[in-house]
Amino acid sequence: MEKITPKIDLAFKKIFGVEENKDLLISLINATVSPEDQVRDVTLLNPYNAKSFRSDKLDVKAVGETGKIFNIEIQVTDEADYDKRALYYWAKLYTDQLKAAQTYSKLHKAIGIHILNFISIPDSDKYHNAFHITEKESGLPYFPDLELHTIELVKFSNDPNEDLSSLLKKVKNGLDIWTAFLTRHDLLNKDNLSEALATDSLKKALHVLDTVNFTDEERMAYEDRLKWWRIEAGTIEKFQKKAKEEGREEGREEGREEGMRIGEEQGKLEGIRIGEEKRNIEIAKTMLQKGYPLEDVVLLTGLSIKQVEELQ
Repeated sequence: MEKITPKIDLAFKKIFGVEENKDLLISLINATVSPEDQVRDVTLLNPYNAKSFRSDKLDVKAVGETGKIFNIEIQVTDEADYDKRALYYWAKLYTDQLKAAQTYSKLHKAIGIHILNFISIPDSDKYHNAFHITEKESGLPYFPDLELHTIELVKFSNDPNEDLSSLLKKVKNGLDIWTAFLTRHDLLNKDNLSEALATDSLKKALHVLDTVNFTDEERMAYEDRLKWWRIEAGTIEKFQKKAKEEGREEGREEGREEGMRIGEEQGKLEGIRIGEEKRNIEIAKTMLQKGYPLEDVVLLTGLSIKQVEELQ
């Protein structure tokens, strides 16, 4: 049987989103956030439920002992407008704290931790970035209750032929350890860890990963997600190449036709956009063939409801 990968959201939540593994979640949070946001204990707000996992959103929400609230989400494919979606869920996390008749003083800091298996921030070489609202010219931080972290796994490890020695050279801190677990758990043996990795949390996480039990329904859902991830990854790679080629050709053509108005560069960009739309249409066709709900197809591809209905 193929080894479970924690990069699939269902497996991730079954590891980090249950009461008996709360210490692993605390370790992951503390490895990500700054010293002033460290937690000693958390309360799970949406623990994994084997009976309703298909309808549940497979992120992990938790509140610390001081009231700070955390949302940890793993995302393996690059969705349309992902940045807007991330901000939307952060805003919902923040506003949902306030109950009827409560004042704004009851709101606590909300921290989003987004673990991504794609490059979302091409302008940064760092795999971990933390975002706050700051004054544009001085950089003065303000509105401290907003904090979003991105952890781009492929920037840490994206070489399927990487060996353990190469991986170990990257491990400098606690977040590096967790990122090594999420990206290259196949290289790690809980009974034979190097000194740099030999933490109790990692040993337990590897043990949980090795012994995790899926019901038939969970296994089927996990396999569907894994298959979708592989299809998506292959489709994206294929259409990125195609979009580049079409973008160059169509960009040149449109650039010649409308060169006086928009210039050749704008034409190239339009060609790339057309290529990306074709890619999303192919992805939508695959999802519809596999019986995904219309709403999920719209969310994951960025196509309009009308476009998806026409494909149906």
